[in-house]
Formats: sequence, C-alpha cells, structure tokens
Amino acid sequence: MTEKDKKVLILGGTGAMGVYLVPELLSMGYQVHVAALDGFESLPRDNLRLSCTNCNAKDEDTLRRLLKAEYDAVVDFMIYGTEEFRKRYQLFLENTDHYIFFSSYRVYAGQTPVSENSPRLLDVSDDKEFLATEDYALYKAREEDILMQSGYLNWTAVRPAITYSKRRFQLVTLEAAVVVHRMLCGKTLILPQEAMPVQGTMTWAGDVAKMLARLVLNKDAYRGIFTVSTAEHHTWKEIAGYYKKIGGLNYITVDADTYINVIAEGDRHAKWQLSYDRLFDRVIDNRKILNITGLKQADFMPLYDGLKMELSALPRDFDWSGMVHYNINERMDAYLKKRGLN
Repeated sequence: MTEKDKKVLILGGTGAMGVYLVPELLSMGYQVHVAALDGFESLPRDNLRLSCTNCNAKDEDTLRRLLKAEYDAVVDFMIYGTEEFRKRYQLFLENTDHYIFFSSYRVYAGQTPVSENSPRLLDVSDDKEFLATEDYALYKAREEDILMQSGYLNWTAVRPAITYSKRRFQLVTLEAAVVVHRMLCGKTLILPQEAMPVQGTMTWAGDVAKMLARLVLNKDAYRGIFTVSTAEHHTWKEIAGYYKKIGGLNYITVDADTYINVIAEGDRHAKWQLSYDRLFDRVIDNRKILNITGLKQADFMPLYDGLKMELSALPRDFDWSGMVHYNINERMDAYLKKRGLN
C-alpha cells in the first residue's frame, strides 16, 4: 500500500500546526480528512484527496462515527484532561494503525539542553501545590504515562516547543492577541524583566509539519516520544528585538510578580507557566527527531525570517475582535496609564 492508498484523520486540523501539516501530508500523497469546528478556509480545499467534517471531535459518539472509516493514522491535536483522556485513549489505539498524541515540551523540568531523556516536572518537582493540580505541564505528562503503560505499541507522543504560525505569535507567555495587536496599534507591551536573558525556542509551524508528516506511519516512531523543535534558540530580549525590528513593537519590562498581576491578576497557572517554562533556558537537542525524519537543522526556517514572513502575510485589516484578550489589554493599558505611558 502506498501513501496514495493511506488515509489520515486529523482531529482539530485547522489550528496553528494543522494548517501546515495538512498540505504537507497531501504533498506526500496521503488522503487526509480533517475534523474540526471551523477554520476550513485556511486549508487547500481544491485538493481532491482532502475532505473535511465540521464537528466536535471531543464528543465521544462523533469520534466513534469518525473512526468507523478505518483510518491508517490519526493525528490528534485535541486537548484532554487526564481522566477524559483515560476514558478514550483505548478507542484510538484499537481503531487505527498509528495514533499520534500531542504532549508538550512544557513537561520538561529545567535541565539544559533539553532532550527526550531530560527529567519531567511531574517526576522531579517538589512543589506540592503545583503537583496537586491539573496544570498543562502535568496533565500532558500524565497522559504520556497512560500511553506508556497501556501495553499498546501503535502510538507516538510528540512534544512540540513553542510553535508560531499564520495567526499565532508568542513572546514570553503572551500570544498574538496581545503581542501583535498591541504592536499594530502602537501600544506598549509589558514583559517580565527576569525572562529577558533567558533562552527561548520558537519553531515555525511549517517546520513542525515537516517533522510530523515524517512520523506518520513510520514504524521506527511507534511507542516513541519526540521533541518536535528547531535547535535554534535566542534570549527573550533578542526575540522581543525581532518584533521591534519587524513591526515596531515597543515594550517595557517589570518584575515577574507585577507582570503576572497585570496579565492574569496573580493566577497561579500563569505564574507556573512563567516560572516552570519561560524562565527555564529552553535549548533543545533535536537530534532524535532529525535522525528519524531524515531532516537537518539547515532545513528549518530561521526565527527572524519566519516571523517576518508570517507577520508580513497577516492582513493589515485583520479583525481581532474574536481573538483580542480584552482583559489583558485593558489591564496593561491601565498599568501603563498609571505610569504615564501609552
């Protein structure tokens, strides 16, 4: 059976990574079916090997109907709580030859460089309050454990680093609805001073798609865990400088506690994302994913070039009304006004 005869189901395939993975798989000859709630206009709908279903793929009855089509592989971008995943992982593993599960590089503790053998926060953290929660870094690790302990062999877990895409742009813990919105409006952004010298890693979604596509139905990837990332890294100050050079972003820095209070009113999960990820040096050793895919680091988009390309392609009249994090922006505006800044 060739790729042209093989079918891949992508759950939630219209997001930041999916919009690049779909055409990558199509170019390799796969038949691709995307199940998502919306966003199909971003996919190459003129390709006869692509089909789409508008549905809620987290609904179990809907999922069972989808899986009756007997897909050779399932790429699952959906997000589940630990117990939710425990109730359905077997459904995936029994109804496809290869199930690709999305974890996150946020499972890693602070060791540098980061490789697949690096310790996970779930296993080494002594923060009892943190460990008692369903924080993103923890439930992704718990779901990895469910797969590893399942006895099944037909799964692969991937741990993407920060991934930027068509309408997804990050800076420290902030997303496009704050970073790019404020940049385009000429408003000042607030960033944590403690993060400025820390090394961060951001990978272009098109490169993530290249890696993912070469894992699909790759027998050597079965029952494996892969950090899906570029090896390029920069300090957050350098990355902020890229946004300034490309789009004129202005920013000030404040201490981490002030930053968390402004963006999240002290929310502990926002604090943990900063403390247990963005304040760790994230220098990635990506040799494992390169070895299994046959790709080279030189094949990947340099960060500055990728940000410039994606930001330049963003429509100047893009309607942010459905994306802008109004509360964060309002709190930033209020803080800056108090300090006599815009």
